[in-house]
Amino acid sequence: MARAKSGLKNIRELRAEADAVEAIEKKKPAAEKKKAAPRKTSRAKVPVEIRKKLFWGVFNQSLKRVALFAFDQKDAAEKKAEELSKSGKVQHFVQKIKEEITA
Repeated sequence: MARAKSGLKNIRELRAEADAVEAIEKKKPAAEKKKAAPRKTSRAKVPVEIRKKLFWGVFNQSLKRVALFAFDQKDAAEKKAEELSKSGKVQHFVQKIKEEITA
């Protein structure tokens, strides 16, 4: 089989071309290389302060809220829990509740 030599190059010629290209690249100053762009720092989000208010809640045994009282009305909340406990078989109790203040 005869090969067409017009389009093919010898391995030695290809190696010589590659070496010549590498030598040219080494001679170029390092300043021409692009510097990496500095990273932009993102700002941390400032957490929004959520305001809460304290209440007394009267709950049944299945944790359903039956009544809600202001924090300074603890006696009224306890009285309501006693009344509800006496009237039926289900026991009621008082617990603190924190709820968000909506403007």
